[in-house]
Amino acid sequence: MRDLYNESIKNIHQDLIDRCENNDQIAQMKLYDLYNRAVYGTIIRLIKDPMETEDLMQDTFLSAFANIKNFRSEASFGTWVKKIAINKSLNSLRKKSPDYLDIQEERIPDKSDNEIDEQTNRFTLEEIKQEINRLPEGYRVVINLYLLEGMDHDEISEILEIKPVTSRSQYLRAKKKLAENLMDNYYERQA
Repeated sequence: MRDLYNESIKNIHQDLIDRCENNDQIAQMKLYDLYNRAVYGTIIRLIKDPMETEDLMQDTFLSAFANIKNFRSEASFGTWVKKIAINKSLNSLRKKSPDYLDIQEERIPDKSDNEIDEQTNRFTLEEIKQEINRLPEGYRVVINLYLLEGMDHDEISEILEIKPVTSRSQYLRAKKKLAENLMDNYYERQA
């Protein structure tokens, strides 16, 4: 029964996808309307530049529609198009700074996840998002992919061409830095 449930979720827009395979522009527009906000959100969290985000979003959908025949229902269309968006965003970041993700394997931070979580519980989602945007690029990319895009460390390591242990380490360091920045801002406001 579970497989039937998953299959119906994955193929909820299969009719539109099938029509897109025949270059049906109305179906393409409907899929665009359904997923453009999610794709925009994914890209802006990685790129941070609204103008470039718009360009990458358009490029993502053009690429998705041009390659719609390669879409397999192993994942939802939304997941597939967001992966395209992530890859295009990371390629753009690499072009700007080829070594932006020069992630070195280091010792994992001393603070436990629970201690960091307790510190950050007093902040709003908007405050946390603002501080994520201020993180160094490598940290920001990994924490966005893990927390906001729901990718696991194996997926992140594959996309970023790093080891899974490096992804975990980078995530934990990013989370620690995020907590430190949030606490610094909190104490500045209290003073």
